[in-house]
Amino acid sequence: MTTLAYGTNGLADHRLPDALALLAELGYGGVALTLDHMHLDPLAPGLADRTRAVASLLDRHGLEVVVETGARYLLDPRRKHEPTLVSDEGRERRVDLLRTAVRVAQDLGSPVVHLWSGVLPPGVPVRVGRERVLAGLEQVLPLAERAGVTLAFEPEPGMVVERVGDLVELRTVLGDPAGLRLTVDVGHLTCVEDAPGPDVIRRVGHLISHVQVDDMVRGVHEHLELGTGEVDLPGVLRALDDVGYAGLAAVELPRHSHAGARIAAESATALRAAAEQAGVAVRPPSVRPADLEVSR
Repeated sequence: MTTLAYGTNGLADHRLPDALALLAELGYGGVALTLDHMHLDPLAPGLADRTRAVASLLDRHGLEVVVETGARYLLDPRRKHEPTLVSDEGRERRVDLLRTAVRVAQDLGSPVVHLWSGVLPPGVPVRVGRERVLAGLEQVLPLAERAGVTLAFEPEPGMVVERVGDLVELRTVLGDPAGLRLTVDVGHLTCVEDAPGPDVIRRVGHLISHVQVDDMVRGVHEHLELGTGEVDLPGVLRALDDVGYAGLAAVELPRHSHAGARIAAESATALRAAAEQAGVAVRPPSVRPADLEVSR
């Protein structure tokens, strides 16, 4: 049974305790926690103590958690997402961040750390980019396996690992490690995959460890509010149910923090309506419409 969740990168204007309380009030059962300066900063002093405090908050609100590593300017204040696993310089800083994320996940009780590859620098062959991704994964996977944490790799439009098939190929090269699995962003499926999103999910369902939910249109990488694009959300939820997925389905709207409270409420309503249309159960069970009211 899928657990409805929301990403903290869509609540960047909220203090983390307020964001978690809001999500619990709205009936979400989980949170996709992006390690970033405004919530749980992985680079600031006292990380262990701050992580314990977050674990306590999650427990108080009954929220499951997945750790995400897609903060925009965490490692470089001038270059979005840099350095990445495929950068010409600084790749070791990304690897260190992923190692830290694994330790944070272990301390939070999160079974999953989300990650992606990065945009290939100009002039660098794709082959070299993939070699760099493999080298980075080989450094992080042993730690994740010892910690009992799965690395859930997200194919991202415009990055070296762009499609689901790219991740499947990487896993094959690495010997199909159990600790390396897949993050599916359902908007990305609509944006770049050839087959319909539900069909892709059914094809690779055995690999899915994390799901991000947003709307999108074909060929345009822009995260849209649910119901405003071309994603077949009931079909996606039905496919996840068909493959026995039991993790988080976390709304991923990183550019919508200015209206985060309203959009979190409307997204909860949209997700439950889609689940009802699909005829599938989600966790937590349905709540009354009044429970989802948030001031505009």
